[in-house]
Amino acid sequence: MPPDMIRYLIVCKVNAPMIWFHLFPPMEISLVLGTIIAESLPTVHARPWHQALEAWKPLGGISLIRKKNLKHPPVAAWPVEAVIFCYPGKRGYGNGESILFELKLMGDAADHGFFLEVILPALEKASHTIDRSWQPPDCLWGRFDIQSIYVAHGSRWDTLVDDSTLDLKYVASPDQWHEGLDLDPGPSRIFEMLKWVTPFDLKNNATIPEPSLKDILVSFQNRMTDLQDSDNAGLEKPEISIDEAIDLASNIPTTHLSLHPVLESQPGHWIGTQRFETIPNVIMPYLVLASIFHIGAHTHFGCGTFLID
Repeated sequence: MPPDMIRYLIVCKVNAPMIWFHLFPPMEISLVLGTIIAESLPTVHARPWHQALEAWKPLGGISLIRKKNLKHPPVAAWPVEAVIFCYPGKRGYGNGESILFELKLMGDAADHGFFLEVILPALEKASHTIDRSWQPPDCLWGRFDIQSIYVAHGSRWDTLVDDSTLDLKYVASPDQWHEGLDLDPGPSRIFEMLKWVTPFDLKNNATIPEPSLKDILVSFQNRMTDLQDSDNAGLEKPEISIDEAIDLASNIPTTHLSLHPVLESQPGHWIGTQRFETIPNVIMPYLVLASIFHIGAHTHFGCGTFLID
């Protein structure tokens, strides 16, 4: 069975003349919500959240958003398995504009009750709380409404929050994300292009920009192992095993590479496109899952996801 996961698509509507993300957006969202959660939970439950925030302290903690002088991203993540994936866009938004991001809760954290009782209250508090001790006057926090929240159910999105109204009867399960999800593109499609839509770092080395198709699949296999679901890497009835897919990918060369480094203040090292001689259809399900779960370093900040064409 594929790993447990609940995918929430969150739509925030700006209610100020102009706001800016002062850090890489997923990092800023993680830092703010993580801090609010740590301050809101009872002492015993808050301890791992405070420990997770230790990585931010040498940089100034949440006040880093006001300082705006981050040079290198910290190796930081929540104490639960979660991915914050901001849809590619801009850093500044005007009044009435929407900011979209996904929160993916995985493994033991794939619990709808946890989202309703811990994550959503933190997001609500962040939407209306103004704290000048760490907030610059043009930041997002305290200046948005939670317009909508959707939950992935196979290839569709179910509505959880509509026009700021929560559907208390809706219960999300940790396996609905893959119900009816077709990972097989069919024999008529030919794939060869991979476009990284977030920065990636598969080799923990800023000087090696080129990941082979084998590297991508090995990183996915490692990701599934970390999520304690290494058997067939999350596929119920794979046409070939993940090890066979890795062997097959070993013989597929890269024919074009257009990667460039991201800013040093961002997580990951590289972004851009790669073209392969061909991407066999039998390994496509593994690549689709890799794009959903993210691979490599800094997955908590949404790094390591891509589109295939």
